[in-house]
Amino acid sequence: MAWPWLSCLLLPAFIVSVAANVAPMFLPNMTSVSLPEDLPVGAEAFWMAAKDLDQDPLTYEISGSYAYYFKVTPATGEVKLASALDYETVYWFSVTMSVKDGHNNPVQKDLQVIVEDRNDNAPVFKNSAGFSIDISETLPVGSLVFSVLAEDKDTGSAGVVRYFIEEVIPSTGDSKDLFRILSNGSIVLNGSLSYNNKSAFYQLKLKACDSGGQYNDTFIVQCSSPVFLSISVVDQPDLDPQFVRELYSASVAEDAPQGTSVLKVEAVDRDKGINDPVTYRISNSTRPGWFDIGPDGVISVIGSLDREQLLEEDEEVQVQVTATEVNPNIYGQEAKVSIWVTLRVTDVNDHKPEFFNCSLPTCTFTPQEAQANFIGSVDEHASTRIPIDDLTMVVYDPDKGSNGTFLLSLEGPDAEAFSVSPERAAGSAEVQVLVRDPSLVDYESKTMMLVQVMAIDSVSRNYSVALVTIYLRDINDHRPTFPYNLYNFSVFEHTENGTVVTNSTQAFDPDTGEGGRITYSLLPGNGADLFEVDPDSGTVTVRNSELLDREKQAVYYLTLQATDGGGLSSSTMLHVYLLDINDNMPVVSGSYNIFVQEEKDNVSVTIQAHDNDQPGTNNSRLYFSLLPGPYSHNFSVDADTGLLRNLGPLDREAIDPALEGKIVLTVRVADCGTPSLSTQVYATITVEDINDNVPVFNQLSYIFPVKERDPGALVGEVKAWDADQTEANNRISFSLSGSGVNNFVIRGSVLGSGQAEGYLRLASDVSLDYETQTSFNLTVIAENPDPQGAVATAGILVPVEDVNDEPPTLDAASLRGIRVAENGSQHGLVAEVIARDVDTAAQLEVQLVNVICTKAEDDVGSLCHGWFSVLANGSVLINQSEAIDYETCDLVTLVVRAYDLTTDPRFQAYSANGSLPITIEDVNDNAPYFLPENKTFVIIPEVVIPNQQVASVRARDNDSGSNGDIVFSILQVNFITKDGTVIPFQGFFRVTPSLEANTFIGNIELATSLDPTLQGTYQVTVQAQDRPSVGPAQKANMTLNLFTVDQSYRVRLQFSTNKEEVGANTEKIKAALAQATRTTVYIVDIRDIESMARARSRSYLDAYFVFSNGSALTLDELSVTIREDQDSLAQLLQLGLVVLGSQERQESDLPKLLTSTIIGLGVALLLVILIMSTALVCVRKSYHRKLRAMKAAKEARRTAAGVMPTVFAIPGTNMYTSERANPMLNLSTKDLGFESQSSTSDLDHISINSLDNNSVDLEKDKQETKKEPLHSLMEPDEEPLNVVLSGQKAGTGVQQNEVSFTNAGLDTTDL
Repeated sequence: MAWPWLSCLLLPAFIVSVAANVAPMFLPNMTSVSLPEDLPVGAEAFWMAAKDLDQDPLTYEISGSYAYYFKVTPATGEVKLASALDYETVYWFSVTMSVKDGHNNPVQKDLQVIVEDRNDNAPVFKNSAGFSIDISETLPVGSLVFSVLAEDKDTGSAGVVRYFIEEVIPSTGDSKDLFRILSNGSIVLNGSLSYNNKSAFYQLKLKACDSGGQYNDTFIVQCSSPVFLSISVVDQPDLDPQFVRELYSASVAEDAPQGTSVLKVEAVDRDKGINDPVTYRISNSTRPGWFDIGPDGVISVIGSLDREQLLEEDEEVQVQVTATEVNPNIYGQEAKVSIWVTLRVTDVNDHKPEFFNCSLPTCTFTPQEAQANFIGSVDEHASTRIPIDDLTMVVYDPDKGSNGTFLLSLEGPDAEAFSVSPERAAGSAEVQVLVRDPSLVDYESKTMMLVQVMAIDSVSRNYSVALVTIYLRDINDHRPTFPYNLYNFSVFEHTENGTVVTNSTQAFDPDTGEGGRITYSLLPGNGADLFEVDPDSGTVTVRNSELLDREKQAVYYLTLQATDGGGLSSSTMLHVYLLDINDNMPVVSGSYNIFVQEEKDNVSVTIQAHDNDQPGTNNSRLYFSLLPGPYSHNFSVDADTGLLRNLGPLDREAIDPALEGKIVLTVRVADCGTPSLSTQVYATITVEDINDNVPVFNQLSYIFPVKERDPGALVGEVKAWDADQTEANNRISFSLSGSGVNNFVIRGSVLGSGQAEGYLRLASDVSLDYETQTSFNLTVIAENPDPQGAVATAGILVPVEDVNDEPPTLDAASLRGIRVAENGSQHGLVAEVIARDVDTAAQLEVQLVNVICTKAEDDVGSLCHGWFSVLANGSVLINQSEAIDYETCDLVTLVVRAYDLTTDPRFQAYSANGSLPITIEDVNDNAPYFLPENKTFVIIPEVVIPNQQVASVRARDNDSGSNGDIVFSILQVNFITKDGTVIPFQGFFRVTPSLEANTFIGNIELATSLDPTLQGTYQVTVQAQDRPSVGPAQKANMTLNLFTVDQSYRVRLQFSTNKEEVGANTEKIKAALAQATRTTVYIVDIRDIESMARARSRSYLDAYFVFSNGSALTLDELSVTIREDQDSLAQLLQLGLVVLGSQERQESDLPKLLTSTIIGLGVALLLVILIMSTALVCVRKSYHRKLRAMKAAKEARRTAAGVMPTVFAIPGTNMYTSERANPMLNLSTKDLGFESQSSTSDLDHISINSLDNNSVDLEKDKQETKKEPLHSLMEPDEEPLNVVLSGQKAGTGVQQNEVSFTNAGLDTTDL
């Protein structure tokens, strides 16, 4: 009965806390590292990482036989490459990492180093010293010719060798693809060989390349040096003979005598090097005995022929002729060939050939359809053998054989210009009239030609005649010509604009239509700006009368050019002589101011004047006169000399005081021309003049044409004069007004007394634009310096002459996108790009600048460059309709521009680039395809419920729109049991579609509950089908394996936390379990454990652990797997894992659950009663033990030290036979403190659950306990009684509060 209280004394010795430094630990992911073999020496390879709970400084090292590859920084764990890696030498090795914190032994862990291959080796051909082979010309297509082998030490795609035939010599069209090389290096014959028809020797240039791989962070492809394979072709007698014609037929009259030769056939040996002789025989015939064949191949009549016997056989006899070579072929067989010869037995000749307007073979040849008149057309001077267009002529003779043979020839007025084809025919034939002599076919000679086609029966000489009317089409074959090379014309100077200089210089062009339409123009040169020509009539007229001045230039030399509509041209010279007109008024020289004293002096002054018109004519002879005036009657002037005199004395007082003593006489100087021009000169008598005259322009209006784009150009000149005779009053200044005046400047210049000239120019920084404004209306103002003086005005019209200076533009409407269907759906013209130019003489063409090929807005290079073309007139045509492929390129952008051929070289001739987008429309030419899935689908029947997704497939269709839409369906479901039995199922699964990033997803859902007892695999066949708007749909199938996991693999894990915390850490728990087991974790249930269950576990989690192949872990396998991964185990312990166990089968039946509950409650009640009873008994026994102990202590005090009782102790106990006393502790009789020793001790709470062996005390692992050292086993234990007695001697009468001892012989088992 001493065990309970002894346990209370000894238990504290085993629960003392222990505190110690914890060793560092490498991170869980420090198990392996992958390094590329091209990693540079000295580059960072990886980092060693460990954690230490004590935060001690860590030191890292690497050891092992491969440690020389690395250099470690001990303080940081950085590892750099010290020696170059080579995958081909060592692709995997292991090193040992170690870390130490200075307190514990170093912690080591093995690290696997995986060397990743890089593409650092090129393929190398084996035994490539000399490749050569002889092959027979009869080698079958697809046969192996030669095999080469190249090796690449790299792995993956970088080690996959691809073989190429870079060149075939000789390089001809039929040898390019004659051989092909397979992926294994085998060279096979890809086409037939022929010693006679093709080359007898070939040389192949071979190259081997890998499939590419990364090297120094770049994707490269390594290729070998080329090698050459020589192939010699050996000729063989492998060919059967061949008839020289593919078809033999002949006719023979039914009355032909025996021996008549009908037809000769001929066959030759196709083996040119052998050339065996050939024999002939008739091997079959529909009329045996009628015909025979001789050794020369001539078929002749050997029997009586009867046409009436062949009426149902279309009057034909079919004869099979077999030609056989004398020697056998390479197979030991006869080399022969047969051909059927058609021999028609003809009747008598009773028809003549007739003409029909139809085309074979649609002609019916009824007598009513026979015609004698035909119409055709042809270009003039068409080349020899060119047929007449629009002529459908057929000649038909219903007679048989030679009776139906007819001869064709031409007659008629124009027969020499044409020929007929064919010249001989039988039965029926399409007839063509061909050009024979192009020189006679001349539209300028005649526009219509007539020929007669004669069809003459070759036997009876009966004939028919057809009249063919041939209309000639004119072509541009003549240049315009002028009658003379030089023309002389005269015209008066300053003749009005539009005056006809000549209208008789027309050129002649015999062509008609556009080729005969003549356009006239004046070539740039002397006078081209003064005259103009009507482009249609050739009439030359005055263009600028103002500048047509004989006094400046008397003769102009013009070049007149005539150009027809085809661009042919010629020219002639025009000499235009200017005739003088009286266009210059006399010019008076000097000014005349005469100062005379009244009544004293006389006036005598000669007026000086001259005329610039032609000397010696009336136009330049001058006549002076004095015009009437207020005082003119007082003066006279000599008409010839211009001498001005006064007739009497002058009296100043007689002069109007307003004149201030000045008398102004007007002398008129006129020429004798018609009409006469004159100039007035004022002679001022006495003093002072008044400014009473305004300037006068020489014209009321001016017209000055000017070319656009010519800054600072001289526009024209204006002239004005003032009648005042003093300089102060007759000086003229010019100014401008009107719209656009800022574009012009005018500068004045004095011509003489009272005359001024104004030069009108464009501003130096201004150039006019015809396209903006075609003319300007200006007003020029002439005024004197006197601010109060009057002004004169004249109008100026400035027409702007067009220069081809504007770049063309593209019509935006013509660049709107078009749509073209792929795969040859459309042909020809699909769009037209329109170019425009505001210039009047623009000649435009459209150019293709670039073609942009895109697929889903990504540039795909030049794949579509040949699909479309753009003509100069802007027509967009389809070039390669069959090559258009939506899946390769869905948008073709044609970048075009317009070019003006006649643009002035100083200006831009090209338009801005425009883009014509051509959208390629999809055609349903691609079948759906499933995307590869690396997933394994597992079904846990206990977990899955109807409508739950259990698998999925992904599919795509490269078509677009409805052509690319995919619908899924389930074709078949089979269940494969573990013993291989196949069980078909229907209606267990359904597929639900969805779309994600252009990928159609078929979600396989459970349609009904599954049997959880079945063990095996469901095989589900899924079909993907597109939905084209037109045409049949295309399909693809895929079979999925759905592995089942039954209830026997369900595992329960118990946690020390409640279900809410377990649920919150589900992802971490799954990740730790997945890392430890390398499986997919399926959690079935999470629940709290009832209070009656184990005290340490508060909740449980049921799960399945399934591998990718469909197998699952059992409880034992799971337990072993988790314990092997210490990192995952530590993480799970931190998350509260305490127990691994099997799932206790739960009955869902309510009556059984109630029964189990009642039984459990009854057992619990019995346990409570038993525990209470045991507690009462233990209390009673404890009380008795205390009484006996007190008596024993009392007895011990009365006993002398070292004296043992006379009674014997009970063996194996610490009791004596006398009064059952316990002498072990000789203590006072007071309370020994055993009240705590009861049946309610903590030892009673220790669980006796059988699951204790699988429990994990997480709290004990978390606490850092400091253990006291155990009592040494070598030290002798003192007798407890001696200890008590010695204590009594040492302090008799002193109360001992606490006495204890340590007995190393006791352990937890004794307790």
